[in-house]
Amino acid sequence: MASLEVEVERILPGGMGLAHAGGKTVFVSLAAPGDRLRVRVEREQGNVLFASIEEIITPSPVRIEPPCPYFGRCGGCDFQQLTYEAQLAAKAEMIRDCLHRIARLENIPEIVVTPSPNEWRYRMRATWQIDREQQMIGYYERGSRRVCDVADCAVLQPELQEKLESVRATEWQQFPPELKHLDVVEGENGVSFAPSFAEFQTSELSLTVRGEVYHYNAEAFFQINPSLLGSLIDFASTDAAGERALDLYSGVGLFTLPLARVFESVVAVEANPAATRFACRNLQRAELTNARVVTATVTDWVRSASLEPVDFVLLDPPRAGAESAVINGILDVNAPRICYVSCDPATLARDLKKLLASGYMVQSLAAFDLFPQTHHVETVVQLATSHPQITQIKE
Repeated sequence: MASLEVEVERILPGGMGLAHAGGKTVFVSLAAPGDRLRVRVEREQGNVLFASIEEIITPSPVRIEPPCPYFGRCGGCDFQQLTYEAQLAAKAEMIRDCLHRIARLENIPEIVVTPSPNEWRYRMRATWQIDREQQMIGYYERGSRRVCDVADCAVLQPELQEKLESVRATEWQQFPPELKHLDVVEGENGVSFAPSFAEFQTSELSLTVRGEVYHYNAEAFFQINPSLLGSLIDFASTDAAGERALDLYSGVGLFTLPLARVFESVVAVEANPAATRFACRNLQRAELTNARVVTATVTDWVRSASLEPVDFVLLDPPRAGAESAVINGILDVNAPRICYVSCDPATLARDLKKLLASGYMVQSLAAFDLFPQTHHVETVVQLATSHPQITQIKE
């Protein structure tokens, strides 16, 4: 494929570097803003070229040497080439770009991404890929389904790293033949695995956040960076109070429990039955009897439930964002306030555009770096039907 010399202008949502050459747009993986590069074009799609770095001609002032020996091959981290300050700045710009370009917002105030107290060794949850034929354990290689054999993952919390070493030291005949990946999560009382095998069990864990005790295991989703969960909950529930609240994509009840403290009743909806079992247990142990947990996809629930007006809706969907039926259901309950928690600025902006078109306005926004060394970022947006701080671009 062709080689080009380019200068990277900025980092785009999704983590690629943006450059231009010969009248075409060039997306460069693992770049830094300000890099002067020789790149190899891997594929062409219309007027867009997708490229990888052949040579760093002049490095960006914010480029550093990635400390991880697997960087570039492992698909897990894609920001290790940036100083941590540059990572935060790039994430703030990604959020701004999506809000302006997709959600059509203007007058966006400065976005500050709250840094993680730990830039490394922060992950309490991971999925390890298993290649039994090649006898490798790690993560998928970038852009492929081949397993990158990883002995030391620099973003895993220490106890999780120790368990990775234990799994890697296990005789292969002890691995179930059908095992393709292993979900692992850490808590204050150990590590849970799913599925169980050998000495690695799907045990129940607990974690205390802002005085609430959450029980879970590796079969249920839980956030990966415990150091920022208190701040995340605080902002998401700012000034939230009233009679009725909805918690959509509620997991094991991370937001359900604090919402049940300030609302007369809460309905939490989650598709994963393991998560809803823990949510019910967490509410029961907290002696909170005013919350009801529904096991259903949020889409099915909004289509089948008799929706009544509520005072507050919190939604924390997966990376794909909320389905159109869910946004329509949220509009049907006519809540004066909505909180949208998102791990993908692009799908967040897509869904915000629909809410803004129906009369909601952005009151406040905060971002949290739950995922250092990657392009991912957690964004929380508070919306209301009045008192705008950010306005929408007129079509």
